[in-house]
Amino acid sequence: MNKALQKVLFAAGLMFAAEMTSACTRVIFQGNNEIMTARSMDWKSDVGTNLWILPSEVKRSGLAGPKSVQWTSKYGSVVATGYDIATTDGVNEKGLMANLLWLVESEYPAVQKNTKATLSISLWAQYVLDNFSSVDEAIKFLEKEPFVVVSDHVPGENRLATLHLSISDATGDSAIIEYINGKQVIHHNRKYQVMTNSPTFDQQLALNTYWQQIGGTTMLPGTNRAADRFARASFYTNAIPKNADQKHSLAGVFSVIRNASVPFGLNTEEEPNISSTRWRTVIDHKRGLYFFESAVSPNVFWVDLKDINFKDGQAKKLELGADQAKVYAGKANDSFKVTKPFEFLGAR
Repeated sequence: MNKALQKVLFAAGLMFAAEMTSACTRVIFQGNNEIMTARSMDWKSDVGTNLWILPSEVKRSGLAGPKSVQWTSKYGSVVATGYDIATTDGVNEKGLMANLLWLVESEYPAVQKNTKATLSISLWAQYVLDNFSSVDEAIKFLEKEPFVVVSDHVPGENRLATLHLSISDATGDSAIIEYINGKQVIHHNRKYQVMTNSPTFDQQLALNTYWQQIGGTTMLPGTNRAADRFARASFYTNAIPKNADQKHSLAGVFSVIRNASVPFGLNTEEEPNISSTRWRTVIDHKRGLYFFESAVSPNVFWVDLKDINFKDGQAKKLELGADQAKVYAGKANDSFKVTKPFEFLGAR
């Protein structure tokens, strides 16, 4: 069998393995003047998202039993929650972004055999935002594996949350952290601009190599599957102009993440785990602007991190309503209300 045919069959096999997965996409744009990270949140029902301003100098627990890691947040952050029990997306005052995406292959260490500190999966992204100013700083710490992540059931469902974590910063650096066969696996490289869902990240890279050989101007895969979204996002984020002004770069990045989104309300029997895009975010790392777009609202609005006092000790909430349909426009800082902080879900 010649090498070309082997590559085709290998790619086809990975695509088949990736078909039955939940959706989400994250992509980094590395322009000459701008660094931006975009993500889509895809879920089969309303994920109960609100935006929160979380201050620095807050004591937290890992909420995963007697060995739970303890820390005090160094940095404040703006986050998007899931069900107001977990941070699913967010950026801290230093411009470090964290995104949680679904990965069905995730397998976390057995708690009974673990001797390390523990951290509930609901706090995984928040731990990174609280403690680190850059991807490199975070990875140098996480490589030592000072704790293990403990998962729990998705609210209202009889299945464990199986997630992987991506982080990015104002330099364009990138890392993806996964738990495969009970072991932490870290992929750290500025070249890793895109992450979707299944298969595991190393196999996503193999799939993308196949499509790069074909060439994006010749043909790109067009389905909602994770592997196809990975290929499209990888091509388009490097095809849009890198020397555009801020407004046009932002428009380009939103175009890329919309292209990788799943139509709202999509429900197909053949792909029961493909989920509608509920919302999208974009962070302009250098300007400190966190943009939010709901699939059912006509407006994009943003939060200016440089206009937030993260040391005032106050948590503030921006209520987004059912399906994140509440309408805001422009800069939304003044619409946040001082509120008792949400409670992270503890792992049992």
